[in-house]
Amino acid sequence: MTAQPNDGSGRAPVVIVRPTTSITSGVAVTQKLVSAAVAFGNLLKGTFGPNGLDKMLYKTNGETSVTNDGAKIVAELLVKHPAAKAFVQLAESQENACGDGVTGCLIFASELMQESGVLLEKGLHPLILANGYQEAMEKTIGIINNISVPVSIDDEVILESVALTSMTGTSVEPVGEKLAKLVVKAVTQIANQNNGAWEIDTEQVRMAKKAVGSLSDTKLISGIIIQKKIELESFPSKLKDGKVIVLSCPLELEKTSYDSEIEISTTDQWVSFMDAEDAYLERKAKAIIDSGASMVFCAETIDARILHMLAEHEIFALGALENSGASDVALATGALMIDHVDDIDASVLGTFQSMNLESLDSDDGRMNRLYLDVGEKSGLTTIDVCGGGGTTSEEFIRGIYDALNSVAKSIESGLVICGGGNSHIIAALAIKEFAESISGRERLAMEAFARALESIPTTLFANSGNNTLDGLLKLRSIVKSGSENCGVTKEGNADQLTNVWECSDTVLHGLQAACETACGLLRVDQVISARGD
Repeated sequence: MTAQPNDGSGRAPVVIVRPTTSITSGVAVTQKLVSAAVAFGNLLKGTFGPNGLDKMLYKTNGETSVTNDGAKIVAELLVKHPAAKAFVQLAESQENACGDGVTGCLIFASELMQESGVLLEKGLHPLILANGYQEAMEKTIGIINNISVPVSIDDEVILESVALTSMTGTSVEPVGEKLAKLVVKAVTQIANQNNGAWEIDTEQVRMAKKAVGSLSDTKLISGIIIQKKIELESFPSKLKDGKVIVLSCPLELEKTSYDSEIEISTTDQWVSFMDAEDAYLERKAKAIIDSGASMVFCAETIDARILHMLAEHEIFALGALENSGASDVALATGALMIDHVDDIDASVLGTFQSMNLESLDSDDGRMNRLYLDVGEKSGLTTIDVCGGGGTTSEEFIRGIYDALNSVAKSIESGLVICGGGNSHIIAALAIKEFAESISGRERLAMEAFARALESIPTTLFANSGNNTLDGLLKLRSIVKSGSENCGVTKEGNADQLTNVWECSDTVLHGLQAACETACGLLRVDQVISARGD
């Protein structure tokens, strides 16, 4: 890039960038950005909907994963193109905000860019195009809000349908109905009402991988599951209705800050020294025993002598949990995590309903699985995911996680809409009709926006193996006839949908985020690459 002098002196131009820098301007910019966006959309289209297929991802370190989750696929890609990076950020935004709907969001953004490329090549100004998109987006928001259906936390049938819709097309679909019930129950257990509004933190739902049995054996625990090797076989393996102590300090002899030596010259001195240690540890154990607690969890290590003393009183103890594990126990049981045994009193104790200890073989040898059921008042809940281990369990968890977030957002917003591309086709037809009243060039942009909306049901038709044009024409006809809750069925047909719901906020956020990303890219008039590509 050079700067020409304007003083008429005839001096040589000033170079302000490296010679290897490449600069793309004009129509070539549009082609560059649109090509990247279309390639990104085509990458994900085949995974969309109930008939979407999976992608196998092979990393440079030799690890592989098989998934059709849009967020997972995008996260694993090594992207270098600037427009593609904008789509990666779009995917992260959708995943962080809603936890679901990433694939549909990216497909819509890709279609917006493809439509933009056609109009820009015809001479439409980018700002006019962006303004038309934004006006169409405002119209779409109003349409989707009007067709949304209210839902409450007590509408279990609708919420289970939201969960099932989210899991359809994933590896957990074969047992989707059972998992949908588990998901709704898990979400309702952690839901809190604040000033009449529901607040749900899905991070309070933990996922545990059992890696045995089948997926249908998956169950919900109103508490937590800890997989760790138990120090003593003499600890009780089952407990009922007890109290819990959670410590962040070690239960062992305190180490001094400085090195020191103790000179012992007689046997009596040695015995006295050992007795003093035992007495010190016994005081710590006695404080726990006198508290009435039947379980002790410690973030740090526990001395073997204390473990034996607690075992003699049938008190279960588990150490070396680290702060995160101890915090989970405290949150689940309602205990306060304390940093000294002298602070133990009735106010810091947590409660539980039952504890069961199971043994299983793992890659690290014989391990134990501790099931701590706290009951309805548990601050955490855990879904124990059974089935194949490794990447298989990870894919199961991703499917359940998407459903969790969809149900949680539905309860928080109180609105759901019919799935199967219903909202997209209704909004597309309404925007086309509205665009006819616009006399300016924004009309072309609004019609392009409507065509991009139709790409969602079109992709559903294509992935089912049916003819996309026939399916789209029939779907338009059904909507114009006034039929409600119509869309693309699981078999890929345009028809009425029964109990197929999805979160309204998730769909709206995906459309808005995609529109904002596309409009941002449309404002680019030059691509400057220091690498020269």
